[in-house]
Amino acid sequence: MRFPCLVVYVVLLGCVLGSANGQTSKPNIVLLLTDDQCFDTISALGHPEVKTPNLDRLAHRGVAFTNAYNMGGWNGAICVASRTMMNTGRFIWRAHQLDSKEKLQERAAERKMFSQRLHDAGYTTYMSGKWHVKIDAEEIFDHVRHVRPGMPKDTPSSYSRPNDKDDWHPWDTALGGFWEGGKHWSEVLADDALDYISMAKEDSRPYFMYLAFNAPHDPRQSPKEFVDMYPRQQIAIPINFLPENPFMEQMGAGKSLRDEKLSSWPRTAAAVQLHRQEYYALITHLDTQIGRILDALETSGQADNTYIVMTADHGLACGQHGLLGKQSMYEHSMKAPLLVAGPGIPRDKRISAPVYVQDFMATALDWADVSDTEDVEFRSLLPLIAGVRSQQYSTIYGAYEMNRQRMIRSGNYKLIYYPQADKYLLFNVASDPYELEDLSENAAFGPQFASLQVQLNQLMSDMGDPMLQNQAQ
Repeated sequence: MRFPCLVVYVVLLGCVLGSANGQTSKPNIVLLLTDDQCFDTISALGHPEVKTPNLDRLAHRGVAFTNAYNMGGWNGAICVASRTMMNTGRFIWRAHQLDSKEKLQERAAERKMFSQRLHDAGYTTYMSGKWHVKIDAEEIFDHVRHVRPGMPKDTPSSYSRPNDKDDWHPWDTALGGFWEGGKHWSEVLADDALDYISMAKEDSRPYFMYLAFNAPHDPRQSPKEFVDMYPRQQIAIPINFLPENPFMEQMGAGKSLRDEKLSSWPRTAAAVQLHRQEYYALITHLDTQIGRILDALETSGQADNTYIVMTADHGLACGQHGLLGKQSMYEHSMKAPLLVAGPGIPRDKRISAPVYVQDFMATALDWADVSDTEDVEFRSLLPLIAGVRSQQYSTIYGAYEMNRQRMIRSGNYKLIYYPQADKYLLFNVASDPYELEDLSENAAFGPQFASLQVQLNQLMSDMGDPMLQNQAQ
C-alpha cells in the first residue's frame, strides 16, 4: 500500500509544475488568515449555528484538518507568537528568541522570512491586513497595503458587557474600531485582495498573497444585518460553560487580563449569548468578504493553478470554561480552522491527525519547491493529504507565558499543567471533546497520567522551554 500512496504524493507535488492551461509554472498561493476564530465556527464541519457559506464551499472543495493547534504564546497577545512562528518557521520558544525588530531584521538579511523564501523562489508577494510581527511588512513583501495593528482600537464601552448603559452597538460606525477610516476593515482587506488579483494578471510570476483579517477579534463589530441574523435568546450556551474558572488567576487568565474584562464576573448565560451573537455576526461578515475573494479568484482564470489555505492564529473561549479569551490550553482556545484547497487536493476530505496551523508555512514552501528549509521546524501537510503518513507529530505541545501553563496531547489524552497552582488536568479529548471530566485523580488513568508527565518533561526539554531553565536556577 505504500507505493500507491507515494504515487499520490508525487502527483500532489507535481501539481506545482502544471497550470490550468498546460503551461509549466509554479502554483499561486493564497493565505486567508483570521484572528481569534475557533475551530468550531464553520457550518460545514458540523457547527450549523454559525452561518459560513463561503468557508463551507472552501471546505467542500478541499481538505479540512479538524485538529489544528497553535502552540500558545509568551504573553497575552497569542497572535504575536502565532504569526512570528508562521513567518519564521520556528517553534514557539525559538520563535520567542526572534521576537524583536533587531533579530527579525537579522533573519531578513539572511533571506529566511517566509515571504522572502517565496520571493526568491520566483513569487511576487502581496500583503494586506493584520501584521503584528516585529519587522515592517514593507521590508519583506513586494506589495503592502493597510497594515493593521494587533486589534482595532476599542472603547471603554465595549467592556463589562452586558450592562445597564447599553451604549455600545456593533454597527455604530462612530465608535471607530473596525469602522475606523470609514469602511469596515474586513471589507477593505477584501478590496485589496481583489485589486491584487487584478494586478497579478499582468505579472508573469506566480503570486503569494498573505491576506490577514483582524476579524473576528474584538471589538466584535459588523453591520446590523449580520447581528440580526443571530437572535440573542436563541444562541446556545456552551456545554462547558462555567460562571468562573477555578484556576483563572494561576493560569494568568484572571480578572486583570484584558480579554477577560469584556464581561463581568461571574459569567452569565445572558453575557455569553451577547458575546457569541456578536462573534458569530462578525464571522459571517468575514465569511462574506472571503466569498468575494473566492469569486475573484474564480473569475481571474487562475483558480485551477492556485492553492487556497484558510486558517487562524488560534481559537477563542467566548464563554467556555468560564473564560472569554484565548490564553488557555483548552481545545477551544488552542485549535483553529485549517482548510486547504487547490489542484490535486481531494475534495470534501477530513483529516483528524493533530497538526499545527503553522504547518501551512512548510506546505507553501513545498508547493513552491523551496529546498533550503533545514531551519524550518514545522512540517508540510502534503504527506498527510496524500496518505503517505497518518501522523504528523507524535505529540502536540502547548504553553502560555514563561511559567503559567503547559500542555501535551499524545493520542487521545491531553495533560494540562498549571505550575502556579501545582495542578494537573487530564482529559480524553476523543471521548470528552468539551473537556468536562478531569481524570487526573482517577486511579484508573494513572498510567496515562504518568506517561504524559514524562513525555511533557521531555517535550519541554526539546522545545527549549524557559520554565525548565527557571526551575534549574
